[in-house]
Amino acid sequence: SESTTFRIWSPDSSDVKVTVDGKTYEMTKAAIPCYSEVYEVKVDGDLVGKNYQFTVDGKNVRDPYGRMVVGNGSNANVVMDLKKSDPDGDWVESHKLENREDSIVYEVHVRDFTIDDTSNVAPDKKGRYLGMVQTGTTYNGVTTGIDHLKELGITHVQLQPIYDYATCSDVDSQNKTCYNWGYDPWNYNVPEDRYTSVWGTDNYDTKIKEVKTMINEMHKNGIRVIMDVVYNHTYNNGDAAFKNITGKYFAPKDMTGTGNTINAANNMVWMMIRDSLDYWVSEYHIDGFRVDLMGVHDIETMNEVRTELNRINPSIFVYGEGWSAGSCAYPQDMLAMKAVTYKMPGIAVFSDDMRDALRGPFSDDRKGAFLAGLSGEEESLKFGIVGGIAHDDVDMSKVNYDKKPFALQPTQQISYVSCHDDMCLVDRLRAELPGIKDDELIRLDELAQTAVFTSQGVPFVLSGEEMLRDKKGVHNSYNSSDEVNQLDWNNLKKYPQVFSYYKNLICLRKHHPAFRLGDADLVRKHLSFLPVQPAMVGFVLKEYAGGDSWKTIYVILNGNRDAQEIIIPEGLYTVVACDGIINEDGIDKMTGGKVMVDGQSALIFHD
Repeated sequence: SESTTFRIWSPDSSDVKVTVDGKTYEMTKAAIPCYSEVYEVKVDGDLVGKNYQFTVDGKNVRDPYGRMVVGNGSNANVVMDLKKSDPDGDWVESHKLENREDSIVYEVHVRDFTIDDTSNVAPDKKGRYLGMVQTGTTYNGVTTGIDHLKELGITHVQLQPIYDYATCSDVDSQNKTCYNWGYDPWNYNVPEDRYTSVWGTDNYDTKIKEVKTMINEMHKNGIRVIMDVVYNHTYNNGDAAFKNITGKYFAPKDMTGTGNTINAANNMVWMMIRDSLDYWVSEYHIDGFRVDLMGVHDIETMNEVRTELNRINPSIFVYGEGWSAGSCAYPQDMLAMKAVTYKMPGIAVFSDDMRDALRGPFSDDRKGAFLAGLSGEEESLKFGIVGGIAHDDVDMSKVNYDKKPFALQPTQQISYVSCHDDMCLVDRLRAELPGIKDDELIRLDELAQTAVFTSQGVPFVLSGEEMLRDKKGVHNSYNSSDEVNQLDWNNLKKYPQVFSYYKNLICLRKHHPAFRLGDADLVRKHLSFLPVQPAMVGFVLKEYAGGDSWKTIYVILNGNRDAQEIIIPEGLYTVVACDGIINEDGIDKMTGGKVMVDGQSALIFHD
C-alpha cells in the first residue's frame, strides 16, 4: 500500500489528530458531500501493521471502525492488510438453504464447547476458535466437537459474542481466571482475542485468520454461522467508549438497563452499524445475525438492516430479542418489539410466549407451567406451534403475553424453551419440580423439544441440551466459572437416549415438510388443533401438508403425569414417536377411536 486514509466522525470537536507509528498528523474536515462532520488525513507510505491513535480535543479515542486493537482495553488500533488473514486455500461458501423454515439453530459459546477435558480437543485449541472445528474428536466412546454437530443435524451455529469485549483482560485470560459471555462491546469489528491461540501478542494476522478459518471449516462441514451482535449499547459511555469522540453516539435515555444505549436513530451511528454488519459478512463470511435487545432499535433501523443485507445476500438470517431492558426514549410503536414483528418482514423474534408456556414465567424460576402438568398455558403453546401467526384455532385472549398475532409468517418466530439467558432447561425443571428424578427429567426435556421442533417457527436449541446440560442451578451464568458453563461430554455417554431423541427429532423435521410449511396460509389450511384438555395439546397436519409423504399427521403433547385419553377418527395409524423413542419407519400400529397418551410424553402418528 502506498498510502492510508484515516477518517473519524466527530461533529462537536475542533481539534482532531491521528498519531501513526509515533508521528502525529493534523486532520481536517473531509470534502465529502453530506459528511462535513468527518475529519480525514491521507498518510503516505506502507503502514500495514503500524499502530495508530486518534486524538479528539486532547483526548485519546479509539477508531469505531478499527479492524484490530493493540491489546485488550487499548484505544490504539492497527492498520491491517486483511488479505493476509484469509484462511488457507479457497473460501467455501455456506451450504445452500433455500428456505428459512429449514433452519435449525444451535446456540454455543466458544469456550464452553471445548474447554473441558472431555471435549478431547488438542490442548492448544481448548476454548479456542480452532477447537470449535477440530474433527475426529471422541471421548469415552462418543463423538464430540464439530462431528457431534454434524451428527446432531443442526444447520446453523449461533456464536455468542466473538467481537472484542471489555471484561477479561489479556492477563486474566492467560491465567484462566476470567469468564464472560461478551455482552459488553468494546470494539465492534475486532475479533475477541482470548479465543485465539496467540492471545496477548501482536500476531494480528493470525488472530483474524483463526476466526476466518473457524467459519470456513463450519461451511466445509455444511454448517452456517450466525453472529450474536450487541449494537444496542457499549461497555460504558465514558472515556472507554465513544463519548470522547462525540456524545451523539448515545441515546438520550437508557433503554438497556446499563446506562449506555447506542443511538441508532442518529444517521451516522446507524451507518456505523450498517458498515459493521457489511464488514462481518464480506470479510468473515458470516451467514446471519442474532440482534441483542432488538427492541432498543427502531423499526426503521431494523428494516434498513434487512434491506442492506438483502443487497448482499437475501439468505442471511436476521432475528433478535423483541424487547428492551430499560425505559424507552422513543414511542413504543417506533421500536422493534416482538409485538410489531409484522412490520419487519424477513426478521424473526424469539417467542417468550412459547418458552414460558412450556416451562413457566421468566420472573419466577420456581413456578411451572405445561411441563409441570399445570393447566392454563394451552393457548399460549398453540400460538407457539403455529409460529406466532393469526390462526382461527388459537384464542388470543388466553395467550400469556401477546393478545394479537405478532408475525406475518411462521418463519418470523424463533421457537425455543431455553437459551444462554436465564436457567437452562434442566436447571429450570429441577427448580420448579424439587426432587425430580432423571427419568422424569428426561421425559419432560424431550417433551419440551418435541413441541419446539414440531412447531412451524424456526427451532432453536441451547448447546448441551441434547446431553442434559446443567449449570449447577445458576440463573445467569455470564461470569460464572468454567465448571458451571462448560459442556461435560460425559453426559453423552450417561444419557445416550436423550441425544438419540434429539437427533431423530431433527431428522423427523427435516424429512417431513409438514412441520415446516413456511407460509402462514399453508399453516392455516393444513394445521388444526384437537379439543384442548388440561396440560394437553394435540394438533393435526392434514392433506399431505407441504407435499409431505404422510397424508395426516397427529402430534399429541401430554404434560400431565398420568396418561390421558383422546378421540381420533377410526382408521389404521403408524406410530413414529412414543415414550421417548422416534422411528420414522414405525414403532407400532394402532387403530383410531379412543387412544391413551402416556404421561409426560409426546405421541406422533400418521395414517
